Amino acid sequence: MATQTYSKLFEPVKLGAIELGHRIVMAPLTRLRSETPGDIPGDLMLEYYTQRASNGGLIISEATTVSVTARGYLGAPGIYSEAQVAGWRRITEAVHAKGGKIILQLWHVGRTSHVDLTGGAIPVGPSEGVPYEGKSFTKDGWVAVTPNRALKVEEIPALLEDYRRAALNAKAAGFDGVELHGGNGYLLDQFLQNGSNRRTDEYGGSAENRARLLFQVLETVLAVWDKSQVGIRLSPSTQFNGMSDSNPALIFDYVAEQANKYSIAYLHVIEPRINGSAEIGEGLPPVAAAQFRKHFKGQILAAGGFDGDSAEAILEEGDADLVVFGRFFIANPDLPERLKQGVPLNPYDRDTFYGGDARGYIDYPFYEAAVA
Repeated sequence: MATQTYSKLFEPVKLGAIELGHRIVMAPLTRLRSETPGDIPGDLMLEYYTQRASNGGLIISEATTVSVTARGYLGAPGIYSEAQVAGWRRITEAVHAKGGKIILQLWHVGRTSHVDLTGGAIPVGPSEGVPYEGKSFTKDGWVAVTPNRALKVEEIPALLEDYRRAALNAKAAGFDGVELHGGNGYLLDQFLQNGSNRRTDEYGGSAENRARLLFQVLETVLAVWDKSQVGIRLSPSTQFNGMSDSNPALIFDYVAEQANKYSIAYLHVIEPRINGSAEIGEGLPPVAAAQFRKHFKGQILAAGGFDGDSAEAILEEGDADLVVFGRFFIANPDLPERLKQGVPLNPYDRDTFYGGDARGYIDYPFYEAAVA
């Protein structure tokens, strides 16, 4: 069998304070398999992450809510209770036992929620009255979101405290770092983009104002974690969750430039050819990572539509330092080894991406088992 050699993908790299043996990163993948009630990582999640841990490899956890009012999808895990911390600790220990590293992604869904998930609280966003036809996943399945209200300025300290506690809990759970979810149309992204942010106070209007909440959250997390263990995920030009902006280059170039002031480990960039979990620009080249490289001095993680060949290419071109894989990691728990050996990949089953049981979650075969 011919083997494609991916020399750059398998070069060691230091991501901030985190030493890695290769540049293949497992994406934060919402799978909705935590134990409910309680949003607790259980045995299914433990097996899933253990399967996908590799020696010297990095996993970014699925998006993990910082509070009850941050929830938007039944079955997504949290990091705000002792039981959740204990559940995650089992996972971090298992990943570390296989020589891997794991970062926790901190998440607030904002307007993408329903009162059944928030303890009855009306979901918050930057502005109210902005047309949005999103879905939330509840005990009744996918349902229309509850119309949101605008987050009040006087409520922001409490929101920051939710992030602070979540950051502390992530440390207690044994993670190697944290990532702020600033993309995919969730709360921080909703404030960044003027399609959803119509505010006229200090959190709306200019790029500086719209990015204010993101950087306040970042500063809060940096009071808990060293800057070398913190990253931010962004999705410029995405339309997912009803997002839009009149001048995306303006806001995202501003965020990339301002992030330099904090000397954080990385920016994790989703290419606009991906919209949520759907590929909308098949064959389009990656462009977002290259744009961020012009403005951000730290390391760039590129995500969205990569295979082994295109991942190797973007590393060779110097537009990214690591490449993040999602769907291929869902279907191939041994993805780094498969890419290294040049063996075929399992196809993924999109019908089992969100929610359910072990099927389509922990039953994808490793290569040796598949050919046995």
